[in-house]
Amino acid sequence: MEEEEVVERTATGMDCNAEVEEQVQADNRVRTISSNLNSHSLDVDIEENTIDFTEANLTAPSVEPPVMNSVDAAAFMTAAAQGKLEVVDEYLADGGSPNVHDELKRTALHRASIEGHTTVVQSLLEKGANVNFKDQLESSAVHWACRGGSLEVVKVLKSHGADLNLRDKLHSTPLHVATRTGHVNIVEYLLTYEVKVNLRDREGDTALHDAVRLNRYKIAEMLIFAGADTKIKNSEGKTAVQQVKEWQLDILETLQRLEQMKVVEHVSSETPQERSE
Repeated sequence: MEEEEVVERTATGMDCNAEVEEQVQADNRVRTISSNLNSHSLDVDIEENTIDFTEANLTAPSVEPPVMNSVDAAAFMTAAAQGKLEVVDEYLADGGSPNVHDELKRTALHRASIEGHTTVVQSLLEKGANVNFKDQLESSAVHWACRGGSLEVVKVLKSHGADLNLRDKLHSTPLHVATRTGHVNIVEYLLTYEVKVNLRDREGDTALHDAVRLNRYKIAEMLIFAGADTKIKNSEGKTAVQQVKEWQLDILETLQRLEQMKVVEHVSSETPQERSE
């Protein structure tokens, strides 16, 4: 009897274990199905959201970025000095002032003139650049063009009303500047427009004084034929002719000194016997 109860309890336990195992397997199958469903639902949501986001981007109105002036005053000044006409024109087209200047009061016109950028000079003048604007040294664009040696720029400046007799801080005229820098073609051009050939600078020198002092004899000849007064005295009380004489005397004295040194050197190298002979 006791054995039957043991067997029955064992069988009953086995049945219970089997039922528990089946329940666990059923629960696992439910979890798997639920997980798959959730995963599928998430994928669909993600896909739908992606599609919606893309469509939103496609249908959203485009916003134009604000238009900014890409050329500032510093870039404009540099472009003028480098002859970059497109940059200069862009700055001016955007409303930039052609008369903006640096700390030395030099404008784009000054910079373009000394560098010989004729097309830039022309554009600046057409857009309202002041042709006779003076920098800190009171030099105008034509002074700088004479320094740079560009005859074409001088012509363009003249055609737009440049004053060819304008004086700078040292009272120098464009003729003084062209003479000192030795630009014969510019001197010749200025003389054809009957500039005041006898104007004196702060030192009292005329262009002829400068030509003689710097050995610009071709220019000196042109100035004399254009009416330069050879009797005008500078602040030292000397005429251009007297400067020539002084220069000639200086050369003569130098040559005489060199000749004397040569004689002394020759005598010191002789032997006593050679000297007695």
